[in-house]
Amino acid sequence: MIERAMVVTAHPDDAETGAGGTVAELVRQGAEITYLIVTSGNMGSGDRTMTPDRLARIREAEQRNAARTLGVKHVEFLGYDDGEVADTRDFRRDITRQIRRWRPDLVIAQNPHRTSNVFASHRDHRITGGVVLDCVYPLARDHMAFPELLPDYEPHTVREIYIIKWQEEDHQLAVDISETMDLKLKAIACHESQFPDFPAMEARVRTRCAVLGKPHGHAYAETFDRIVLSR
Repeated sequence: MIERAMVVTAHPDDAETGAGGTVAELVRQGAEITYLIVTSGNMGSGDRTMTPDRLARIREAEQRNAARTLGVKHVEFLGYDDGEVADTRDFRRDITRQIRRWRPDLVIAQNPHRTSNVFASHRDHRITGGVVLDCVYPLARDHMAFPELLPDYEPHTVREIYIIKWQEEDHQLAVDISETMDLKLKAIACHESQFPDFPAMEARVRTRCAVLGKPHGHAYAETFDRIVLSR
C-alpha cells in the first residue's frame, strides 16, 4: 500500500492534467500526497499587461486550490523561473532535499523524453523528469550525496516511480480513473488563467483519457511507466 506519494512537476496544472485522477484515487486509498512544483509558471500568459510576479501569485493560488480539490495535503514551490529549468547541482539538491523531507513511497514524475506530444514533453518537463529520476536514484538514497543536507535530511529510498505517459501505445501501467474523472476536471478548472475556455479543455481531457482507458476496459485512464525500486 502507498502511504505517502510525491508528485513533482515543472509547472502549476501539470499534476492535474497528467495525473489528477490518479492523485485523487491515491487519496481515496488513504495516501498522503505532496506536490512539489518546480516553477510558479510565471511566463505562462498571452496577456501583454501581465507581469511575471503577478502571474506567479495567481498560478500558485490556482495550484493550491486545485490541490485542495483533490485532497493533496502539502504543496511546495521551488521558485525556479518558468522556461529556464536546467539540470544543475542546486536543482538536484533541492529535489533531493524535498524527497528526503517528505519520504514518499511513490514518486510521480514527468517524462524525461521528447515525444510527438510537444506540449506535454517540452524542455521544462523533460529536464524536471530527468532530474527527478536522478534524485530518486541514487541521490536521495546515498548519504554521501549532498552531505550539506545532513543531519536535517536523512537519506530515503523511494519504492516506486510512475512516469506520466500520454501515448496510448507507450506505457506499462493504466490507472482506472473512471470514478475520479470528475474530480480531475474540477481540479483542472481551478487553473482559470490557463484554461479560460474550460468546456473545450474538458472535452480534450475526456477524449484523451477515454482513448487511454479503452484498451484496458476503463471508461477513463491515466497512463504511466512504472519502475519498482524496492518492495
